[in-house]
Amino acid sequence: MPGIQLASSRSGTGPPLVVLRQLDREGWAAVLGLLAREREVVTVDLPGFGDSPPLPGGTTPTVRALAAGAAEWFPTVGLTRPPVVGNSLGGAVALELARAGAVGSAVALSPIGLWSSIEAAYALGSLRVARTVAEGLGHRTPRVAGNPLGRTVAFWQLVARPWRMTAEAADGALRDLVRSPGFEATRRAARGYRLTGFAPGVPVTVAWGTRDLLTPPHQARRAARILPGARHVRLHGCGHSPMSDDPDRVARLLLSASSG
Repeated sequence: MPGIQLASSRSGTGPPLVVLRQLDREGWAAVLGLLAREREVVTVDLPGFGDSPPLPGGTTPTVRALAAGAAEWFPTVGLTRPPVVGNSLGGAVALELARAGAVGSAVALSPIGLWSSIEAAYALGSLRVARTVAEGLGHRTPRVAGNPLGRTVAFWQLVARPWRMTAEAADGALRDLVRSPGFEATRRAARGYRLTGFAPGVPVTVAWGTRDLLTPPHQARRAARILPGARHVRLHGCGHSPMSDDPDRVARLLLSASSG
């Protein structure tokens, strides 16, 4: 994949920490400021999401292809085996980067791929419905995002307490869901993805919210079985996107897991 270009930004000073984003761009906002106190935080939109174009050459955006794209992009921006973190799809990409030896450490928050066929169909089908609804709202997304009930209906599967989201964050999340050009191709490619075990050659942390309704917490037990060499953490009271529910705890976890 020659010449891959991804949208990214940097903030803070210190050792680098790469945050892999897809549909969760708004969810990371509160965490990034906390991380930037101690790290140079490099946020990057995965191919086909946010402001990044899809993978070049019509490449199917499988989890491993996305990981390969990120690994190829790192040296173009001066990064050498950086620590990475991702949530959901980004979490699976982080683990595949650790498998490939392309990163110095990896943290996966509620990664996909530890699901059964039925669970995968449910999660990916739910996201497709959410995108259809967001598309139908069009310019009316602020009306939904500005109402606590609307935020609850829109984000109950992703956030443990969606009514606490700010209207701006909720509106941005709905808009990101609509505008990501790689959404549908990546969703289709993810249906057959299953995370397989490997012996991490770098520190790996897998964290799961106890109130995750998209990839339920029992999937964390599967992660512990196939990745016994990783650190496994329960995030009490958090949903599928724990960054929104407890940014302070998530930031502390990421700083600890990426130190050294």
